[in-house]
Amino acid sequence: MKLTRILTLCAITAAMTLSVGSLFAQDNNGGNGDQNGGGQRRNRQGGGPGGGGGNFDPAQFQQRMMDNVRDQLGFTNDTEWTAVQPLVQKVMDARRDTAGAGMGRMFGRNRGGNGGNGGGPGGGRGGMFGQPSPEAEALQKAVDDNAPAGQIKEALTKYKASQKAKQAKLEAAQADLKAVLAPGKQEAEAVLLGLVN
Repeated sequence: MKLTRILTLCAITAAMTLSVGSLFAQDNNGGNGDQNGGGQRRNRQGGGPGGGGGNFDPAQFQQRMMDNVRDQLGFTNDTEWTAVQPLVQKVMDARRDTAGAGMGRMFGRNRGGNGGNGGGPGGGRGGMFGQPSPEAEALQKAVDDNAPAGQIKEALTKYKASQKAKQAKLEAAQADLKAVLAPGKQEAEAVLLGLVN
């Protein structure tokens, strides 16, 4: 069960990463065939040499993900999709919250202190992996401060309880979504997308 969950989370993260890559690739297509294309691309992405940022638009990224889910689930009727989309969003939000701390750490996000709040998708607080929970921050602080074993154990117990509550919220959201999906192909696509089990 745990291995299946980890593989599903990795697949969703990979899909999100690939979507981000394709967004950036589309943004960078404009300068092909031009000697100064690289400079022009840098300027469109947030300044000249040394300029950071980029044109990553979280709302556009979210919309593309939703459009992909709609296509995969085969919703062609706008009225039906309008009813189902909030349920899909609820599952995606709950899954992000459930996986947030671990996935953020695997991608090097904000490990202790104020450093590491880098920009870009998933970088910094409230990025792709959501806001860190107070329980995760307390546990990380205890580990970073090399706190006594009892303090770490207490923080770990609170963190595990918060994760259990988030998992229950995810399962409830998945049940709500599964209830409105047609059995067969639509449900199978939702399982392949990692939306339901």
